[in-house]
Amino acid sequence: MRYMMTYDLMETLRNTNQWLGATALSMASYPVFSMVPNPAFQWMAAWGEVTERTFERMVCKPDWGIESITGEDGRDHLISVETVLERPFGDLIHFDVQGRDDMDRRVLLVAPMSGHYATLLRSTVRSLLPDCEVYITDWHNARDIPVSAGKFDIEDYTLYLVDFMRELGSDLHVIAVCQPAPLTLAATAYLAELDPDAQPRSMTLIGGPIDPDAAATDVTDFGRRVTMGQLEETMIQRVGYKYKGVGRQVYPGLLQLASFISMNADRHGHAFANQISRVAQGEASDRDPHNKFYDEYLSVMDMTAEFYLSTVERIFKGREIARNEFVVDGHKVDIGAITRVAVKTVEGGKDDISAPGQCVAALDLLTGLPDAKKASYVEPNAGHYGIFAGRAWRENIRPLVLEFIDANSEAPAPRHRTKPRKSKAAKGAHLSAV
Repeated sequence: MRYMMTYDLMETLRNTNQWLGATALSMASYPVFSMVPNPAFQWMAAWGEVTERTFERMVCKPDWGIESITGEDGRDHLISVETVLERPFGDLIHFDVQGRDDMDRRVLLVAPMSGHYATLLRSTVRSLLPDCEVYITDWHNARDIPVSAGKFDIEDYTLYLVDFMRELGSDLHVIAVCQPAPLTLAATAYLAELDPDAQPRSMTLIGGPIDPDAAATDVTDFGRRVTMGQLEETMIQRVGYKYKGVGRQVYPGLLQLASFISMNADRHGHAFANQISRVAQGEASDRDPHNKFYDEYLSVMDMTAEFYLSTVERIFKGREIARNEFVVDGHKVDIGAITRVAVKTVEGGKDDISAPGQCVAALDLLTGLPDAKKASYVEPNAGHYGIFAGRAWRENIRPLVLEFIDANSEAPAPRHRTKPRKSKAAKGAHLSAV
C-alpha cells in the first residue's frame, strides 16, 4: 500500500503545482490590476503560465501533429494514422499518406520505451514520410493497462517486435532508435532461427546499448553501482486508484522525469527562467522553441516494473545481448544466426547516453553475416538526440540510412494487401509470456 500512496503523492504534488500556476495566472491577470503600474503582476502571470503548462504536460500524451506532407507530385497529401495491430502494451501503427501509392521503401521505426511516448520520434517520422511507407511501434502508458493484461518484460517486448515484423512481411527495413536496439537485434535473430522468411531486408541500429561496457557513461555507471534490491525499493511504485492500471507495479514517468532533469538541472533551470522572462515581456508564443521541446520532453509515461528491472539486470548488468546469451520464451537466441539481414549502426560522437562503441558492438556479434552486409557510421558532433532528430539527422544521417536501405532492397515481396488492416490481435496473440 505504501508504494501506491507514494505514487498518489507524486500525482498530488504535480496536480498542486499545476493548480498554483493556474491560480497565479488568473489572479495576476485580473483586470483591476492593470490600473497598477507594477511589473510584479506581469511576472506573476508569466510564472503562472509557464508553471501551469509545465505540470499539465506531464500527464498528457502528445499528438503526432503530422497533418500533411508534400509529395513528389507537388501536391499536399493528408496523413491519417491507422492501427495495424492492437496489443495491450503497444500497437503497430501506420502513417497512411492519402492519395499516394504505396512506397517500395517500407520502414518500421522501433520507438524506445524509456519514459517518453513514441511521439518523441515525430521529426524522424516526418522526415521519412516523403520517401518511405512508415510504420512505428506505439507503446502504451503502463498506468492505463489493467493488471489483468499480465506482465510485460524485455522478452515480451521482443516477441511483440517479432509479431510486428511478421505482420509487415519480409520487404521491410527496420530502424531501431536507442533503447530497443538490443532487443530488435534479438528479435531479428529469433526470426532468423525460427521463421527465416519473416526476416527484414535491413536493420539500422541508432545509438543503442548493445554492449553497455564498451564505453562508460553516467547511465552505465549507475547501472553498475546500484543493486537490484535498491532499484526495486526506490524506483518501483504501484499505480494509484485514479487510473485503469490500479495496483500495477511501475517505474513512474514522474520519477523518470525527475531523473532526466537532475542530469542537467542547471540547463533546465536557466531554460525555464528565460521562458518566464520572455512570457513577461510578450516575446513567447504557443509553439516557440521552448514550448515545442518541453511539451514533448515533459510528457512522460510509466513503464512496467518488470520491463525496467529486466532491462537493467539483463541488458546492462548481465550483458546478455553483448555475450550472446539472451533467452526469449525459453529459446536461447543466437545472434550469429543472422546471415542475410544487412545491419548498419549509427552513433553520435558526443552521445552521453549511449556512447560511441556501445552500438557498433553489434557488428562483432554478427558472426554469420558477410562483411559486405555490415556498415557503421559516427556523426562526430551529434549528441544522443541529434542522431535521430534535428539537423544532424536530416542532413547527414538520414541520407545515409536511405542509401543503405536502397542498397539492400530487392523487388518488393508479395503482399497480401496494399493498405494495412485493423486487427484485434490482442484477443488471440501468440505471446505466451503475457
